[in-house]
Amino acid sequence: MARLAAESLDVLRQMALEGNPNSASDAGVGAILCKAAVQGAALNVRTNLSGLKDASFAESTREEIERLLKDSSEKADEISAIVEEKL
Repeated sequence: MARLAAESLDVLRQMALEGNPNSASDAGVGAILCKAAVQGAALNVRTNLSGLKDASFAESTREEIERLLKDSSEKADEISAIVEEKL
Protein backbone atom coordinates (compact mmCIF):
# COMPACT_ATOMS: atom_id res chain seq x y z
CA MET A 1 0.00 0.00 0.00
CA ALA A 2 2.78 2.44 0.89
CA ARG A 3 4.55 1.86 -2.41
CA LEU A 4 1.40 2.35 -4.46
CA ALA A 5 0.41 5.53 -2.64
CA ALA A 6 3.95 6.90 -3.00
CA GLU A 7 3.99 6.13 -6.72
CA SER A 8 0.63 7.86 -7.16
CA LEU A 9 2.23 11.12 -6.08
CA ASP A 10 4.17 11.22 -9.35
CA VAL A 11 0.91 11.15 -11.32
CA LEU A 12 -0.61 13.80 -9.07
CA ARG A 13 2.41 16.05 -9.59
CA GLN A 14 1.93 15.86 -13.36
CA MET A 15 -1.77 16.52 -12.90
CA ALA A 16 -1.01 19.60 -10.80
CA LEU A 17 1.54 20.87 -13.32
CA GLU A 18 -0.11 20.05 -16.64
CA GLY A 19 -3.72 19.16 -15.95
CA ASN A 20 -6.83 21.25 -16.18
CA PRO A 21 -6.34 24.22 -13.83
CA ASN A 22 -9.80 23.56 -12.40
CA SER A 23 -8.61 20.16 -11.19
CA ALA A 24 -5.52 21.47 -9.42
CA SER A 25 -7.28 21.24 -6.07
CA ASP A 26 -8.09 17.59 -6.82
CA ALA A 27 -4.37 16.94 -7.23
CA GLY A 28 -3.75 18.68 -3.91
CA VAL A 29 -6.35 16.61 -2.11
CA GLY A 30 -4.96 13.46 -3.72
CA ALA A 31 -1.47 14.35 -2.48
CA ILE A 32 -2.75 14.82 1.06
CA LEU A 33 -4.53 11.46 0.94
CA CYS A 34 -1.55 9.62 -0.57
CA LYS A 35 0.76 11.03 2.10
CA ALA A 36 -1.70 9.88 4.77
CA ALA A 37 -1.90 6.43 3.16
CA VAL A 38 1.89 6.07 3.28
CA GLN A 39 1.91 7.18 6.92
CA GLY A 40 -0.85 4.72 7.81
CA ALA A 41 0.84 1.86 6.02
CA ALA A 42 4.10 2.74 7.76
CA LEU A 43 2.41 2.45 11.14
CA ASN A 44 1.19 -1.04 10.25
CA VAL A 45 4.60 -2.08 8.92
CA ARG A 46 6.40 -0.81 12.01
CA THR A 47 3.93 -2.62 14.24
CA ASN A 48 4.59 -5.91 12.47
CA LEU A 49 8.38 -5.62 12.14
CA SER A 50 9.02 -6.64 15.72
CA GLY A 51 7.41 -10.01 15.08
CA LEU A 52 9.67 -10.92 12.17
CA LYS A 53 12.35 -13.54 12.72
CA ASP A 54 14.42 -12.54 9.68
CA ALA A 55 16.37 -9.55 11.02
CA SER A 56 17.85 -8.72 7.63
CA PHE A 57 14.42 -8.56 5.99
CA ALA A 58 13.06 -6.53 8.90
CA GLU A 59 15.88 -4.00 8.58
CA SER A 60 15.56 -3.64 4.81
CA THR A 61 11.81 -3.21 5.20
CA ARG A 62 12.33 -0.59 7.90
CA GLU A 63 14.73 1.29 5.63
CA GLU A 64 12.31 1.14 2.72
CA ILE A 65 9.37 2.43 4.74
CA GLU A 66 11.49 5.29 6.09
CA ARG A 67 12.51 6.21 2.54
CA LEU A 68 8.90 6.06 1.37
CA LEU A 69 7.83 8.31 4.25
CA LYS A 70 10.50 10.88 3.45
CA ASP A 71 9.93 10.84 -0.30
CA SER A 72 6.15 10.98 -0.06
CA SER A 73 6.27 13.87 2.37
CA GLU A 74 8.58 15.85 0.10
CA LYS A 75 6.50 15.09 -3.00
CA ALA A 76 3.21 15.93 -1.28
CA ASP A 77 4.66 19.23 -0.08
CA GLU A 78 5.84 20.03 -3.61
CA ILE A 79 2.40 19.26 -5.03
CA SER A 80 0.76 21.45 -2.40
CA ALA A 81 3.05 24.32 -3.38
CA ILE A 82 2.21 23.86 -7.06
CA VAL A 83 -1.50 23.83 -6.28
CA GLU A 84 -1.26 26.91 -4.06
CA GLU A 85 0.38 28.82 -6.92
CA LYS A 86 -2.55 27.96 -9.18
CA LEU A 87 -5.27 29.06 -6.76
